[in-house]
Amino acid sequence: MKIVISPAKSLNFESNLPTEQNSNPCFLAEADRINHLLKEKTPTELSQLMKISEKLGNLNWERNQNFKLPFNKDNARPAVYTFDGDVYTGLDVLTIPPEKIHVLQDSLRILSGLYGVLKPLDLIQPYRLEMGTKFPVDENKNLYDFWKQKITNFINDELEENELFVNLASNEYFSAIDSKVLKTEVIAPQFKDFKNGTLKMISFYAKKARGMMVRYLLDKENVTAETLLDFDYGGYAYSKEYTQSPLAPVFIR
Repeated sequence: MKIVISPAKSLNFESNLPTEQNSNPCFLAEADRINHLLKEKTPTELSQLMKISEKLGNLNWERNQNFKLPFNKDNARPAVYTFDGDVYTGLDVLTIPPEKIHVLQDSLRILSGLYGVLKPLDLIQPYRLEMGTKFPVDENKNLYDFWKQKITNFINDELEENELFVNLASNEYFSAIDSKVLKTEVIAPQFKDFKNGTLKMISFYAKKARGMMVRYLLDKENVTAETLLDFDYGGYAYSKEYTQSPLAPVFIR
């Protein structure tokens, strides 16, 4: 089983870690190259590039200047314990039993504008760089051009033929994978809620549900596509009625 999710803008470098285990990102040299280019940007240029406030422009300028290799436990932190958005609230990683951490490390992949693709325990330093940012890298006009082949090859090398592959990333991030050449089909669950009598995807709830789906799959043993359909965390349930494709099962509440 392989699962992909998006990173988060919010970062947590303060909470205690439940494990001493860590690993290094596969594309650290590429991240260093991108950061070298980001370092050349002024705070104002970063604000304009990323469409962020002056305060955040200054913060990320400092982050870019402080980026330093090699990574270690004193200057970096495992990615899955650092990202702090709605998906990660749903995942609730700090309560994953220690004996399940190896499953987490083997199964989950986090897509990133700076690091390309991360395993959960890969060390990262503070950054902000969304995949959709129109940032040229060398001869590549944007991050998609820079990362697509690298990320796709990395994922494909890990995948076994017809292995369960679950996309719980946003469109912005999953677009960095060329899904047409993957060794297996991609299942992309959809999460919808009733609001004022209408069934719709509500971003905040859907993001949290993606994290809960990751947690559900980690909690189960011998996971299959059928296991996925039994997802019931957070009050969601599979809806055959609203599902139009088996590769895009709909869960409602």
